[in-house]
Amino acid sequence: MAARTLGVGILGCGNISGIYLRNIPLFAGLELRACASRSMASARRAAEPLGLPAVTVPELLAREDIDIVVNLTPPNDHAALTRAVLEAGKHVYSEKPLTVSVADARALLALAEARGLALGCAPDTFLGGGHQLCRQLIDSGRIGRVLGGTAMVLSHGMEHWHPDPEFFFKPGGGPVLDLGPYYLTALVNLLGPVARIQAHGQVGNAERLVTAPGPRHGQRITVETLTHVTALLHFAAGAQITLMASWDIWKNGHPPIELYGTEGSLRVPDPNWFGGTPEISERDGPWQPLPSHTLPFGAPNYRGPHWPAERPDQANYRALGIADLAASLRAGTPHRSSAHLALHVLEVMDGILAACASGTAVTLAPTITRPPPLGAAEAAALLA
Repeated sequence: MAARTLGVGILGCGNISGIYLRNIPLFAGLELRACASRSMASARRAAEPLGLPAVTVPELLAREDIDIVVNLTPPNDHAALTRAVLEAGKHVYSEKPLTVSVADARALLALAEARGLALGCAPDTFLGGGHQLCRQLIDSGRIGRVLGGTAMVLSHGMEHWHPDPEFFFKPGGGPVLDLGPYYLTALVNLLGPVARIQAHGQVGNAERLVTAPGPRHGQRITVETLTHVTALLHFAAGAQITLMASWDIWKNGHPPIELYGTEGSLRVPDPNWFGGTPEISERDGPWQPLPSHTLPFGAPNYRGPHWPAERPDQANYRALGIADLAASLRAGTPHRSSAHLALHVLEVMDGILAACASGTAVTLAPTITRPPPLGAAEAAALLA
C-alpha cells in the first residue's frame, strides 16, 4: 500500500472512545473521519467537539474515505460488527477481547485473511516503554530462564466507577475476559504462548450494588459470571505462571506481574498502561528500579478520571496498535497487535473458564510466536 493517509472511523462511542479520539491524531498517516454508534446522540457527543460527522453504522461502512474502522462496541457485539466491517472491505482494529467466542474469532480471522484485510486487536499496551523494556531484559538474559511467576488482576469491581456496569457481570464479562487480555498479552509478549491450563473459580457476591453516578445508581446487578478465578498457566517455553483474576478483593499488596528466573527476578509494570517502572533483582541483590519515562511511549501523558487522586500520571497511548497496523499495511509486514495474538489470548481465557467448569486441565496447541519488539526507530516513525 502506498504511503498515504488512512481514514479512520470510530464504531462505538462509549467510555473508551474518548482516549482513542484524543490519541489517533498523535500518529502519522492516520486521520479521523467519522464517528458512528447505535445511539446517534452518543455519536454526536463524540464527534462534534472534534468537528467530525456523526453517522449511522451503515453510513460508516459505506464511506469510501474510511480505510480502518475501530470497533469500540461492547464485547458481545464484536463478532457481528467486525464481520460487517470486514464484509464492507475495510480493515478493523477492535477493542479487546476480539470476540467472546473462540469459534467466532477464528471465523473472523479466516474472513480477514481471505479478503486480504488487516484485523488487529487491543491491548496494545505491551508496545509501551515499560513493557518493551521488560522484553529487552528477558531477551538479553538478565534474569536467566524464566521458571515461574505471578500475575495479579485484583480489584473490587467496576460498579463504583462505571455508569452502566451490568455487562461486566454477565456472560462474556468477568475479570478474566475484561482485564485478563492486558495481563495475558503482556505475558505472551514476554514468554511466548501458553500450552496448558489448570484453574478454579467462584462467584464472590451474587449481587452487585451500583454506586457510580449515572442512570444505574442504586440498582442491583445479578452476577452471572465468575468473579474470582485462580489459574496455573504452563507456557510452552517452560514457565509456570499463577494468574489470579478477581473483582472480590478490597486491598492487596501484589505487584501486577512478577517473574522469577534462574538468574534473578523481574517486576513488570501494570499492563493496563504503557509506561511504569520495571524493577529487577539479579540473583539475591536489591530491587533496582528502571524508569521507562524516557523510552518511546513510556512518558506519562494521562490521568484517568476514575482513579484515586493520589495515583501518579500514567502513559496512555491507546491507538498505538492502530498506528502499528497502518505501518504494517504500508510496509507489507505483520502487525504486532494482531488478531493471531488476540486469538491465542482468547483461547487462553476460554481455557481458563473451561478448566474452572470442568475441574480438569485444558491443553492448547499454540501456533503463534511472540510479536517482534518495537524498536526506537520504528516507534519514532509512528508519531505524527
